[in-house]
Amino acid sequence: MKRCRFVAVAVMSLLITLTYTEAVGECGRMPIGQAAASLSPCLPATKNPRGKVPPVCCAKVGALIRTNPRCLCAVMLSPLAKRAGINPGIAIGVPKRCNIRNRQAGKRCGRYTVP
Repeated sequence: MKRCRFVAVAVMSLLITLTYTEAVGECGRMPIGQAAASLSPCLPATKNPRGKVPPVCCAKVGALIRTNPRCLCAVMLSPLAKRAGINPGIAIGVPKRCNIRNRQAGKRCGRYTVP
């Protein structure tokens, strides 16, 4: 019986460790879907390069750039973004359209360059 408990605890520990290591990605511990959902106010601005960018979108993008700029790129290039109809070539310009000064201008995001 003790051996069975030991095996069960060992398996659970392994599963927790694997889950933790897989959970840390481009967006840290936040799942990419959650990061994408937080940027939902930006959806219209990612489809029209001349569309007005809502202030709430700029606030969300600015916060994400400050905390984890790689996450923004990962969200824009994700299959989830593609299914939502986001155009990465337009989305990459949202931080500039928001006048975010600390954006990573000149950095690559896939085949796109941050303006």
